[in-house]
Amino acid sequence: MAKKSTAEKLATIQKGYTLEGAAIELGAAIVDGELHKEAQVRLPLAMMNRHGLVAGATGTGKTVTLHVMAEQLSAAGVPVFLADIKGDLSGLATAATGSDKLTARTESIGQAWQGRTFPVEFLALGGDGNGVPVRATVTSFGPILLSRIMELNDTQESSLQLVFYFADKNGLELIDLKDLRAVIQFLTSPEGKDQLEELGGLSKATAGVILRELVNLEAQGLEKFFGEPEFDTAELLRTAPDGRGVVTCLELPTLQTKPMLFSTFLMWLLAELFEDLPEAGDLDKPKLVFFLDEAHLLFNDASKAFLEAITTTVRLIRSKGVGIFFVTQTPKDVPAEVLGQLANRVQHALRAFTPEDAKALKATVSTFPMSDYDLEETLTSAGIGEAVITVMNEKGAPTPVAHTRLRAPESVMGPSDEALVRSTVAGSSLLAKYGTGVDNPSAYEKLTGKAAAPTGPAAPGEPPVPGTGSHGAGGHGAGGHGAGATGGVPGGAADVDAEARRIEEEILGRPSSRPAPTRSSGRRAPADVPRTARQESGGGAMGDLGGVLGGALGGGLKSMARSIGTQLGRELLRGVFGTSSRRRR
Repeated sequence: MAKKSTAEKLATIQKGYTLEGAAIELGAAIVDGELHKEAQVRLPLAMMNRHGLVAGATGTGKTVTLHVMAEQLSAAGVPVFLADIKGDLSGLATAATGSDKLTARTESIGQAWQGRTFPVEFLALGGDGNGVPVRATVTSFGPILLSRIMELNDTQESSLQLVFYFADKNGLELIDLKDLRAVIQFLTSPEGKDQLEELGGLSKATAGVILRELVNLEAQGLEKFFGEPEFDTAELLRTAPDGRGVVTCLELPTLQTKPMLFSTFLMWLLAELFEDLPEAGDLDKPKLVFFLDEAHLLFNDASKAFLEAITTTVRLIRSKGVGIFFVTQTPKDVPAEVLGQLANRVQHALRAFTPEDAKALKATVSTFPMSDYDLEETLTSAGIGEAVITVMNEKGAPTPVAHTRLRAPESVMGPSDEALVRSTVAGSSLLAKYGTGVDNPSAYEKLTGKAAAPTGPAAPGEPPVPGTGSHGAGGHGAGGHGAGATGGVPGGAADVDAEARRIEEEILGRPSSRPAPTRSSGRRAPADVPRTARQESGGGAMGDLGGVLGGALGGGLKSMARSIGTQLGRELLRGVFGTSSRRRR
């Protein structure tokens, strides 16, 4: 094969990136070591729901790439979701100022630069950080995702699925962690354990493990995340009054202490979007572009069922107008089943300091189409703010590989002033809706006969204060799981609750705040337990449940977890990840 001249290589790139529709401008191509601003590299807006990968070693410019793409998507009227790992992306709310160095760079790549701001909405998980508090109910989060953040094994996950099924069938709303604990305590009590006997029951040992993990979640402060009002994913699809897409920025100041919650929460958002959005077909531009940063956290130690659910979501959600961009260090961080569905690639520099690095480099090069570049050399020598790019063109074919010098952001590359972030949160229209947690009657109140603790109305215009106004404040924290108001706690539940008290004291290093349980000589269930849970263990609804599940699942919990492909399995797991929003029920 004859070696191409520089002009021929340049012509190939220019032709490959000449597009008819709207596009995201990424930068100018570098050919044979020379920058050519007449060879602009673009990503078709209509193809951004075909998903993508932004990869590269630490410090090579991945965050700036997200920044540039988010700015242009917003300007095109496309809402964006970003997880702000380091706090740098809050700079989207502040206009950048020019400099001689910046002007030289932008002119060299043909960028008409001017500083500007973009409409940004700041969120924070459970109010942990500067942002509108984001909460999810336990029932919405579902057993698969909850098992992941609790790091349960397959058998324990199967048991947790059974607990969710029981709660769903008996009208026991799982809003926060104390609701889940109350249901587990009931199912291990003399009154409750017979309900699930035909399915193998919920052993005290497994219940103890789950309760221990619930206490672990509380010790990490995660009880503030589970509760109401639950975040509505429709908030991610908003546009500003001037037509620009709102950039929703999830602040994560304590990511290092909660990496599993972070990655699992992002999948909860995607699962909710998948369930809520209608089919959209091919659109001129996506409804939302979702940047999933630190993607390796999502796949680390993931079960086969979890990976299958991710793959299914990525494959199907594009038809609902949502594009997902995975952001990580190397493509090998993303499983092949997912990587094969990512049509757009922005690969920053890789390092080859170790044999493992060299192997990753070769694997990365092998995933690119044939090109006129020596990709091993290019990927190890690319400078900061440069990347090797190939995307899907408007006809659905890959564009030529192009070594690209990327555009500069027009807003600040770094955090906005904290006062600006706080004032933005205080002025958010979402604060009145989500700013203050509420404690509605749910499974805990039904099973114990206690009334829900009163909660105040949201305070419009005031930023949330971390650690207050959360679901944990109104009786949903570590306390409140002792004896019910009617007839005391059954012996079995008292034993489990005593174990939970011991675990809490051991983990938190202080006396338990849970009231000491009292025993009841009777076997009467609390008055508020639904009739199907109290009186029909041998017949009626629960009897039918036992018969149906016993026959369909062979009486085993593991086989029940594997029944996701059946109609019964879909009902049990409720969604791709077992999610079940109250808005859809």
